[in-house]
Amino acid sequence: MRWWKVLGLAGAAGVAATGVVIVRSERKRRAYTPDQIRDRLHARLGDQPGPIEPIGDGKR
Repeated sequence: MRWWKVLGLAGAAGVAATGVVIVRSERKRRAYTPDQIRDRLHARLGDQPGPIEPIGDGKR
């Protein structure tokens, strides 16, 4: 029975640690203003290569 308790506590600690990581990333994400997010998205879009051409004639 003792091993089950240890395993359960380890699982609970893992869940708590995962929650902490999620909360931290959410705080970083929410720290941006809408203008900053828009600028970053436009910069990422500018880094993308041109449109990808489909292979074949598109008919099946």
